[in-house]
Amino acid sequence: MRAVIQRVSEASVTVEGKVVSKINHGLLVLLGIEDADDDSDIQWLAKKISNLRIFNDTNGVMNRSVLDEEGDAIVVSQFTLHALTKKGNRPSYIKASKPEIAIPLYEKFVQSMELELGRNVGTGVFGADMKVDLRNDGPVTIIIDTKNKE
Repeated sequence: MRAVIQRVSEASVTVEGKVVSKINHGLLVLLGIEDADDDSDIQWLAKKISNLRIFNDTNGVMNRSVLDEEGDAIVVSQFTLHALTKKGNRPSYIKASKPEIAIPLYEKFVQSMELELGRNVGTGVFGADMKVDLRNDGPVTIIIDTKNKE
């Protein structure tokens, strides 16, 4: 799994002109899923994101998590995070999982995030043409790949 985590002061997802998710202070998580992903990736990533200390404390040091902040989260599936760009100029998405594999893993990840945070997590609509609006706070953007745990 690959995730792009953005600390936001606000974010929303709109599908066909209707806002399907909206948060204020918290995290926007773009999530890419590949066939090799499993429950261990889900659990590790949900815990890592929930506890990631990327919010400022009273001294202006990034020392607080979204849990500490009681912030919200939106998780949006994004297959393009697994784009292969080595050859030519057209990205290949062969590593990205097909919907029959990706949807159940995406749903399990959202459930895991909800368990970690103790609250509902907003989502996009899997496979839809989504408009994602955000105000990146900082800006703070972190990329995590469960196959390359750094």
